[in-house]
Amino acid sequence: MGFMTSKQIGIDLGTSNTVVYLKGSGIIMRAPSVVAVNKQTKEVVAVGSEAKRMLGKTPDSIVAHRPLKGSVVADYEITARMLQTFFNKIQAGTFFSHPVIIIGVPYGVTEVERRAVIGATYDAGAKEAIPAQEPVVAAIGAGLRVDNPKGCIIVDIGGGTTKTAVMSLGSVVVSRSARVAGDTFDIAIMKYLKDKKGILVGETTAEALKIQIGSVHKSTDKGQLQIFGRSTDSGQAFSTTVKSFEIRAALEEQMETVAATIKATLEGTPPELASDICDFGMMLMGGGALLAGLSIFLKERTGLRVTLAKNPMDCVCLGIGRILEGPEDFRQKILNLDR
Repeated sequence: MGFMTSKQIGIDLGTSNTVVYLKGSGIIMRAPSVVAVNKQTKEVVAVGSEAKRMLGKTPDSIVAHRPLKGSVVADYEITARMLQTFFNKIQAGTFFSHPVIIIGVPYGVTEVERRAVIGATYDAGAKEAIPAQEPVVAAIGAGLRVDNPKGCIIVDIGGGTTKTAVMSLGSVVVSRSARVAGDTFDIAIMKYLKDKKGILVGETTAEALKIQIGSVHKSTDKGQLQIFGRSTDSGQAFSTTVKSFEIRAALEEQMETVAATIKATLEGTPPELASDICDFGMMLMGGGALLAGLSIFLKERTGLRVTLAKNPMDCVCLGIGRILEGPEDFRQKILNLDR
């Protein structure tokens, strides 16, 4: 590895957001994983926050989309160009040519999906691209002792998937995932508003409702929010008020799927680790973990104590950062898990 001669960065390449860690500086970038492209010239028009603001608002000549779906690369070329743009932004005013990159890779992906992540990173300009198992680095980023023989379970609700993993002695023992997460929460809210209130809204409005008044337990309902959209009957623009309990109703099926995924993980856990998990409970992370009432909901469904990670949206990137900043033997031990 070229650790001693190149800049070293860690990347959490998420369906919704990309987070970048620079050794010695910490997290230096958080940006939406969105790219706007001119359909005729194939030129990248905008990346990150600027591109996200274009979602649902672009003319016919420009398309704004997410190049990752369900935590895997759906558009290889656009993913590489997005990463290259992020690298160029980071390089401003400093020598940062061909960095060594540790990048999180979801546990259980196919070899083709794994190669797509690594290949896109090389094509973006990396000198070396080193994969790291996301459940392991996420646990490290949450402050867990991954080398401990005691079992623990983490639940990561990201933008594209909900991923669960039982770990012991630094390795994943059982893992499950479901294509239910932040993006599908937004879609469920959009569908509910269309079916129940006769109003069409876009992803941006649905996400705002989720963040500002979203709740998944009646004890944590948070009021109401006025929104603007288009009538399903007349096609005219109009406004309506959405209440927190309506978001809870919209997300009910999604939440039951999250709970079922956790239960399936627990059912596949070896009996020797079950008592450890009962003592420890589960560690909750990812952007979806910030939904009000989620800890209460999951405790009721699983019977386990639920702890929200200190920095739930950054656990993967912070875990990679601890590997970069840590001693060589620790780095080798963790990175060799995925080699």
